[in-house]
Amino acid sequence: MFEIRVICDPDETDRVTAVLGGAFTTGSVRQYVTRDGKRERLYLTADLRAERWPTPEDAYALAPSIISEIGWTARTAADKPFGKGLGREFWLRKAALLDRIALGDESERVRSDAAEMATEAARRLMDTDDATVICDPRAYVRQQYERWLKQK
Repeated sequence: MFEIRVICDPDETDRVTAVLGGAFTTGSVRQYVTRDGKRERLYLTADLRAERWPTPEDAYALAPSIISEIGWTARTAADKPFGKGLGREFWLRKAALLDRIALGDESERVRSDAAEMATEAARRLMDTDDATVICDPRAYVRQQYERWLKQK
């Protein structure tokens, strides 16, 4: 949590407060006249809005089967023209596929290896997206995959 102080014209206070409320989770606004009496000082506590991180069940509810995604990922990688990049959809689907495999593995050793691969693929997606969020990379993949499926 942090505090924001804004000095603005009195007729701008509602708009400034609304914009800050849209960008942050805010507390009540304390309002004071500036020393010169011409402007307003606004003080409010704020916190970053929490991102919604879907559960794996929610993120992958509409996903194709793992076998289907393995096939798509392999075909896409194999059919890639020489010298061309694979693109965001490939990295998103690959990261989601590896995440799903890691979630479903039974043995501890396999789970550890799969989780590591899933995390690395998720980081690759975040690099591709130039994501500035600070979060668990696999949570980011779930969020992006769920959004992608809904837009598809």
